[in-house]
Amino acid sequence: MKNPVIFDTDPGIDDAFSIHHALYHPEINLIGLTTVFGNVPVEIAAKNARILVEMAGQDIPVFKGAAGPLVAKHKGFPDFIHGADGFGDINLPDPKGSIEKTFAPQFIIDSVRKQPGEVTIIAVGPLTNLAMALRMDPGIAPLVKEVIIMGGTAKEYGNMSAVAEANIFNDPHAADIVFRADWPMVMAGLDVTHQVMLLRKDAEALAKTTPRIGGFLLNAADLYFRFYQGIFGIDGCYFHDPCATAYYVNPELFGTVAASVRVSCEGPAFGQTIIKPAGHPSPSTEWDGCRLHKICMQVDEKRVKEEVLGTIARYAD
Repeated sequence: MKNPVIFDTDPGIDDAFSIHHALYHPEINLIGLTTVFGNVPVEIAAKNARILVEMAGQDIPVFKGAAGPLVAKHKGFPDFIHGADGFGDINLPDPKGSIEKTFAPQFIIDSVRKQPGEVTIIAVGPLTNLAMALRMDPGIAPLVKEVIIMGGTAKEYGNMSAVAEANIFNDPHAADIVFRADWPMVMAGLDVTHQVMLLRKDAEALAKTTPRIGGFLLNAADLYFRFYQGIFGIDGCYFHDPCATAYYVNPELFGTVAASVRVSCEGPAFGQTIIKPAGHPSPSTEWDGCRLHKICMQVDEKRVKEEVLGTIARYAD
């Protein structure tokens, strides 16, 4: 029996690639998608998650979660990157099925309590749902098998400020709660996602192999590609969220360091993930009680793309 996985998400174009990877991968036992504000409002995130599940011909439940940050003022939605609909403004029809009535953090709690030590949470949006679940039931932390996030940065520059990555920036207070919790975490942040580039030609090749799913992903990514072309002059985009699912199925594709993490919640460092490597001799007490996590620093770009795109090509359509 494959271990159960909860996918926490704010779809989102790169989320769509990652979710389809998870939906189709034979080794990922996806028991639910929990949605959060981030790339789009939470209502659209839930609708989009349901659309992707139905597009894959599956019936995995979708749960709506947090609509905004725990403490900080919400900074708005990046519709110039993901579109107002989250899928590059291609305006897909509404899903046929409905969103579950259970609040996403409660679903996380219930799932972990039902199968202690077995549930992995893959989170690729702001970490508000996870923080709310911890606040509602602090005892779940040691019962979670692992938390894998796409978020943060150790040494790479930020993409929302000089030091902050978007998912953490959107709710740093929640992220600090999550990093300080007593569960094992993997941080696949900008240090590795900026090493993995999805080129337009990669998406075009997938669309030729799988016209329905690959064609949707190519059409949705067009706005994303155009944003990157305008900002960076490249015909492609960073492959952020799929790094999290790629790690889950093949952690050997990544090199990690052990470190504890705190998150800055004010000033010019707002949203920064501050890394304290294992064995660092600093006398500061700010990291006391924080367990060591795995921080991804190296990645095999070619094999990550082969893993994600290859899975979709083999099993979709």
